Amino acid sequence: MTAPGQPMAALEALPAHRLPTVAEALASLLSTVVVALFLLTFVLQPFLIPSESMERTLLVGDFLLVNKQVFAPAGSAGSPDRWILPYREVRRGDIIVFHHPSPPYLIKRVLGVPGDRIRMEDTRVLVNGVTVAEPYAVYEPAPPNPFRDNFPARIYTDPNVDPGWWEQLQSLTHNGELVVPQGEYFVLGDNRNHSKDSRYWGLVPRDAIVARPLVIYFSLRRPSTTDTGPAADDRLGHGGEVAGRLNSFARWHRIFQVVH
Repeated sequence: MTAPGQPMAALEALPAHRLPTVAEALASLLSTVVVALFLLTFVLQPFLIPSESMERTLLVGDFLLVNKQVFAPAGSAGSPDRWILPYREVRRGDIIVFHHPSPPYLIKRVLGVPGDRIRMEDTRVLVNGVTVAEPYAVYEPAPPNPFRDNFPARIYTDPNVDPGWWEQLQSLTHNGELVVPQGEYFVLGDNRNHSKDSRYWGLVPRDAIVARPLVIYFSLRRPSTTDTGPAADDRLGHGGEVAGRLNSFARWHRIFQVVH
């Protein structure tokens, strides 16, 4: 209420909320688009996991955002890549995305860096003579394979091994261990019995490494070819409840899960 004697017109002097003009709204939208394009072009990139080689860390149907700057060549101290997502070298245990002839990109875990001595004994990975603790590794049922489980092998027993890599492997093996040369990295899939990796086609050059996964931003339920039980989305179409259908459509609990 107004004070006695105060004219009603005084209420009109109060500030009113102003809607943005069309030009202001378009400018705001354009700024958002520019920032998104910058991030997707120079910093982040989406990927879809198509195979089971990194189970259970990454599942078929996971959508990832990867950091393209963390392993990129470091710029000057004042360049944007130093403060947006700082550069660092590749370490043991890192999951990396890298160029590969077929398919063009692969994702695996680094087990050996330059200078490391690598061998596997009955599926155990030893680096520089020490057994690596690997809580992320899984061993799903598979036929016995001496080459896969005891590496490096002395005899060429697996037709899936690249012949060129087998020949190179002989020169890199000393005292029953693979010695990782400078500028190269030894990688394995977390799903050890169902992964084609450095055991089969060789080492990853440093300049082929392009990114490190950051987060799972969405995950569709997709059956894995190595599943031994019913597919997780077997209920799809069997029930009428909306909640049940939504739960069968996606792995909601994996959304925004950090990858490590």
